[in-house]
Amino acid sequence: MSTAPMAPRANLQAHRDSHRWPLPQVVEGLREILGARLVAYLGGVKETRAVRQWIEGTREPGSEAVKQRLRDAYYIAALLAEREAPGVVQAWFAGMNPQLGDRAPARLLREGDPEQTVAEVTAAARAFVATAG
Repeated sequence: MSTAPMAPRANLQAHRDSHRWPLPQVVEGLREILGARLVAYLGGVKETRAVRQWIEGTREPGSEAVKQRLRDAYYIAALLAEREAPGVVQAWFAGMNPQLGDRAPARLLREGDPEQTVAEVTAAARAFVATAG
């Protein structure tokens, strides 16, 4: 991976996509980066079949809060994927993070207060890519 600073334009593209894309496309992009199991976890469901159904448009996530969480997670995952391979991004989402009090970003996004945790997890993701080498 490149060691050049992350391009602001790429960061903005991930942000735009997370808001402009229809939810099925957001979920598909998120699945490509994180895998179906982690997307299901973030979406609050136990089966990966639900993720496939969200992408197909035959089922919708349970609430507006879950839909927003998936959009936020896509933005953060896409930001990381600009510099890291999907396996690294998956490990980052699922693993303990010292910048987040040794809590996993995925768990914070799923269980925390969205206004606070999205900002914290996004900052941790930016710090991670800024120090990628």
